[in-house]
Amino acid sequence: MTESSFTIRPATPADAGAIRDLTRAAYAKWIPVIGREPKPMAADYDQAVRAHPIDLLFVGGRLAALVEMIDEGEHWLIENLAVHPDFQGQGFGRRMLAHAEYRAAEANMVEMRLYTNKLFAENIRFYLAHGYGIDREEPYKGGFIAHMSKVIGL
Repeated sequence: MTESSFTIRPATPADAGAIRDLTRAAYAKWIPVIGREPKPMAADYDQAVRAHPIDLLFVGGRLAALVEMIDEGEHWLIENLAVHPDFQGQGFGRRMLAHAEYRAAEANMVEMRLYTNKLFAENIRFYLAHGYGIDREEPYKGGFIAHMSKVIGL
């Protein structure tokens, strides 16, 4: 995809339903892996879109990917990075990760953090390949969450 093939814009409250739909579609593949819906599938996006930045990537007018970011003071947390199954494997996850890191660096943050289920090996590999390290693991609902971080800057 070329830069002109997609657009990124901030989410508005009117986007909450589309955010929920994309997130549910993106995370559905993990239900058989962990035996339950992953946390982002149950989030209140009506509230989230009002509470912190969620940026949306559109391809041909269709919502393809999103990144939800939370300013935690000394760092930004990526709360949700999701790509619709129809658009996976096309570099949009990488693009949204870089976008989030750039936005955080613009806000003078020096670190990005995120967490993911340890059983989501594909996600762990993705973040490791993009410079994130595993800081710690902690028990969560019968499994483990991997907390990851990366030093960033402009």
